[in-house]
Amino acid sequence: MKKKALILGITGQDGSFISELLLKKNYIVHGYVRKSATGNLKNIEHLIEKNKLNIHHGDLLDFVSLTNVIKKVKPDEIYNFADQDHVRWSTNMPIYSFEVTGSSTLKILEIIKKESKNSKYFHPFSSNIFGNSKKPIKEHEEFSPLSVYALGKVSSYYTCKMYRDVHKLKIRGAIFFNHESERRPDEYVTRKITKAVARIYHGKQKKLRLGNINIKIDWGYSKDYVEAAYKIMQLKKNDFYVIGSGKKTSILEFVKKCFNYVGLNYKNYIVIDKKLFRKGATRTLVANTSKAKKDFKFKIKTNLDKLIEIMMENDLNLNK
Repeated sequence: MKKKALILGITGQDGSFISELLLKKNYIVHGYVRKSATGNLKNIEHLIEKNKLNIHHGDLLDFVSLTNVIKKVKPDEIYNFADQDHVRWSTNMPIYSFEVTGSSTLKILEIIKKESKNSKYFHPFSSNIFGNSKKPIKEHEEFSPLSVYALGKVSSYYTCKMYRDVHKLKIRGAIFFNHESERRPDEYVTRKITKAVARIYHGKQKKLRLGNINIKIDWGYSKDYVEAAYKIMQLKKNDFYVIGSGKKTSILEFVKKCFNYVGLNYKNYIVIDKKLFRKGATRTLVANTSKAKKDFKFKIKTNLDKLIEIMMENDLNLNK
């Protein structure tokens, strides 16, 4: 019998990539889409057109619709890639952001406990929960959230841990470091850069405005990270893992690589705008993935240069 998976946040980069992966593994895939996202299905349109997905409508903040879909599907696996993961938005809408990112986890786990206790549940946490740290980060480093988004992720971490340990639910998770793709919206700095460089190359834009370009970030490719999520769900134990590249690169270096890809000198095009500097920005966070390497042979398949090639080719084609 085919396994059933329910993906919360199926329209985002992680949700759409895990959908493709599970379909290749012969799963029946159900996706949970909030009403306000129904006009933004571009990441999964190719799957919808081929009738490969079962789409359900609702909202993470609506207990009734969440209950209905979990009770109806009774999935073997639930992947929760739905949250408000943009740090700047969490500053502008702190209460809403915490409700979506933190409090919704409690709702979901209560429903699983009552309606579908045999479901395995995967929750992605964020490296933002660690604040600032100069050493490579393992699973049990001290948390120090510097944004409402990170605070919500800390809350969801302890919620998952409690429901796993007290209620014996099959909960697994990963502390994901920054992972990007051609499916990122351009509110995120990597996609902002690749889209701008492509537009500059094609003569559609003159300058690229950025904030602090000296921040160093551990970047990876979303496809590699959702594959890690899948592998974590297949393990016998309920555990949490750090997932990242283990390498840090400055935003400036990322910019240079993107402009080099199209044969342009970045110095002629970037403008530093101090209005774009963000309070409480995390810096120099690097993953130590030794536990994941030991338990399920985790490795990064897509290095930064390959990631930039994927994103640049996508945006160059879009801007022809």
